[in-house]
Amino acid sequence: MSVEQPLWRALSAYRPLTMVYAVLLFGFGHERYERPWIAAAFLAFLALWTLATLRRVANTASCTRRFLIADLTVALTGILLTPLADAQVQQVDSPTLPSIWTAGSVLAFAIKGGWRWAGVASSFVAVANLIERGHPSRDTLHNVLLVCVASIAIGYVVEVARASERTLARALEIEAATRERERLARDIHDGVLQVLAMVQRRGTAMGGEAAELGRMAGEQEIALRTLVSGGLVPAARGSAHAGPERPGPDPVDAASCDLRSLLAPYSGSTVTFAEPGAPVLLASGAAGELAAAVGAALDNVRRHAGADARAWILVEEWPEEVIVTVRDDGPGIPEGRLAQAEGEGRLGVALSIRGRLRDLGGTAELVSVPGQGTEVELRVPRGRGRAER
Repeated sequence: MSVEQPLWRALSAYRPLTMVYAVLLFGFGHERYERPWIAAAFLAFLALWTLATLRRVANTASCTRRFLIADLTVALTGILLTPLADAQVQQVDSPTLPSIWTAGSVLAFAIKGGWRWAGVASSFVAVANLIERGHPSRDTLHNVLLVCVASIAIGYVVEVARASERTLARALEIEAATRERERLARDIHDGVLQVLAMVQRRGTAMGGEAAELGRMAGEQEIALRTLVSGGLVPAARGSAHAGPERPGPDPVDAASCDLRSLLAPYSGSTVTFAEPGAPVLLASGAAGELAAAVGAALDNVRRHAGADARAWILVEEWPEEVIVTVRDDGPGIPEGRLAQAEGEGRLGVALSIRGRLRDLGGTAELVSVPGQGTEVELRVPRGRGRAER
């Protein structure tokens, strides 16, 4: 909903109420009018005009500039007709025929066009009041100044609200685009970049024409990594690189599933899987992303610790969260290597692991000591997941 829509609704209620007030003022004081038929004719027209234009002040689109000018003309006409209906009005500070209904016309200018439009409209009202009175009395100046200040203030607030609304909409668009780019980057990393890296290694090992093909694949891998890493993950977030094919169900499926069934295929001769005796139920989207993060961690073990390195997967279920720990007996990660890898565009840890856990509302902590292996602890709170958010 637009931030200014409540103001239009308030104006739609203000206009008929002030119209009734102006009619009642005339009804209780009609005996003092020298020409009451002029006041009665104008107030009858004012009532019809107010009721007929209720829909025109319902929103910005229907309240056009032509309507605003016509509406202000009605208010100014009522002010200037007041001395004709009541010749004593210039000696006594009596209300004009439209009375406070006039402020509604000025407020419509403020909501529609901001404080500048409000200033112009209130200036016309001030001139009409001075002509109607014949001399600038204290009450007249007080009323004119009140309408002018109130309308300009409301117009300024409307302009600030519109600017804030545009800024918020832009921020939401940027956030949505950034998250989508991060998701695509993870998918690209888990698939295309892995294949290009493998082609480069195999081609270099085979030599000949295959070496040239491997060199080209390496160039494309670097170019794609640069494209993927551009503006996606700040330096404070990033780390390294990884990720196999994502197992499990589609992330948008909100049904619960047993996390153990998604992690069991990772176990093998070099990977030991330790699980609770009871099912570990998570939303399918959260379980799939968590399993993909575990796969990315295991892929890091294979690539950086060697094919013979051993790894252990431990699943722990707690009332508020699920913790999955991946540990290996490799050489560990040298200090500063993760930051260096991110600078080179290798965003496996940043996107395939930490990015996934961040989207799930969880955390990923990596502890590595050179010569003592690496441990990745993945925490996912229960009841959280992309589908539910």
